[in-house]
Amino acid sequence: MNNEEFQVRARAIVNDPHLTFHQRRHYLAGLAEEALGYPPLSEEASEALNKRVICDMYEGHAPYRARYILPDYAKALRNGSEFLELEPPETLDDALSFLLIMYTQVPSITGYPVYLGDLDKVLAPYLAGVSDEHLYESIKRFWIAIDRILPDAFAHADIGPADGRIIRTILRVERELLQVVPNLTFKVDPDVTPDDLVRDAVETVFETAKPHFVNHPLMVRDFGDEDYAAVSCYNSLRIGGGSHTLNRINLKEVALLHTGDTEAFFAETLPHYVELNAELIEARIRYLVEEARFYEHDFLVREGLISLDRFSAMYGVFGLAECVDVLMANAGRNGTYGHDDEANALSHRIVRAVADQVAEREMPYCEGNAGHCMLHSQSGIDIDLEVTAGTRIPIGTEPSMYEHIACVAPHHDVFMAGVSDIFHVEDTARRNPQAVVDIIRGAFEEGMRDFTFNLDSNGFIRITGYLVRKSDIEAFADEGGRHSSTVFGAGSVKNSHVLDRTTKRVLIREHHTRPPQ
Repeated sequence: MNNEEFQVRARAIVNDPHLTFHQRRHYLAGLAEEALGYPPLSEEASEALNKRVICDMYEGHAPYRARYILPDYAKALRNGSEFLELEPPETLDDALSFLLIMYTQVPSITGYPVYLGDLDKVLAPYLAGVSDEHLYESIKRFWIAIDRILPDAFAHADIGPADGRIIRTILRVERELLQVVPNLTFKVDPDVTPDDLVRDAVETVFETAKPHFVNHPLMVRDFGDEDYAAVSCYNSLRIGGGSHTLNRINLKEVALLHTGDTEAFFAETLPHYVELNAELIEARIRYLVEEARFYEHDFLVREGLISLDRFSAMYGVFGLAECVDVLMANAGRNGTYGHDDEANALSHRIVRAVADQVAEREMPYCEGNAGHCMLHSQSGIDIDLEVTAGTRIPIGTEPSMYEHIACVAPHHDVFMAGVSDIFHVEDTARRNPQAVVDIIRGAFEEGMRDFTFNLDSNGFIRITGYLVRKSDIEAFADEGGRHSSTVFGAGSVKNSHVLDRTTKRVLIREHHTRPPQ
């Protein structure tokens, strides 16, 4: 980028009336970083990056902070913070104040913290002597403050799997305030989480389109313990660690570049580009750790709230649907992903091939996953055109609920760092929330890692994993938006047609015809 281009782009940011002061400053910082040289890459990797066959998620040319950081907030509350000059809190309100202060100092790719803590667990030690009304008022003030101080829907809190006063209060506050921030994940364990709590969360989704539901036993299986959290959208990482970077491979473009039959795709083309994306990830990790030396100077490291050995990197994939359809067409087959057994089987084979190669490829400074990347089904970004997010079925073509789950569930097993499928449900589900509870339970039994649904009628749009208000999108063209995520949401509504998701009815269906009586 020459000086003239830099000035033109900087001027466009400075003069953009849709952006707030903080948004302009954030984009200017990103532009400055883009003016720096890129970490060394091979000629093939550079070409693939320039053509966006592999993608660095526009994280910047010189990574100086990890993309996703998950501080150990419980430890911070126990010990206090020398850097922030905060003593360990003794009361609930002091703990909430402590967290709000700390959130402002946690870096990430967005400029705001992507993880706010497993709040029902973190706040549990401060409940003694606190009445239900005091708890409600304090959480409500805290929730309002989060939205106003951190106006970005990638800021994410976790709750569950156990029942309790805090989790019930959070759900109540969510239904009352109808905020897009914070994003929220509910960890569900069939042996721990009662149905009426899941139903409470389902009824919260009816109003606010959150929380997500995550299969807690499957997560514990992969992480080895309960010290994980979902952050940002659907990104599951270790508490006290996180992800250095998230780079992704466009499987659609890989298929379009392929010449030859399907077996040659698996033997030659796919492994080649999987490795080029791994090269990109390694280059960015080495710069962050060895050149920018983030893990040597940040106060979160000094105070033991994050540790390099709990970090890994996220290896993302997207465009699976188009990849399958291209390969099927090249083979003279008519089936499409999500609607044909042969196409679905091919999709599972592609994902497994990528997963196996990523699991074998050693990666520096990734002790958070035994020296390897974590595989992630990447949920898309606002500028993606004519390509489907992650391993999802293309918007507007989704089959019925049962067929949809049966197609995508096998993918969820390998995506340790998160995978998402969004189900758009008719408003009639309000009359039978228990049916939705049963669907979530059934989806987890089928092997789904995450389950996310939204009602067709409420005031929110779920984009990739974050939310925007429909009213905010409508006003954005004329007024801009307070939430930085609204900028991305407006682009996704335009480019990815997220409003066109197929709406599903929640009903009882027989899959086998009864024999005549």
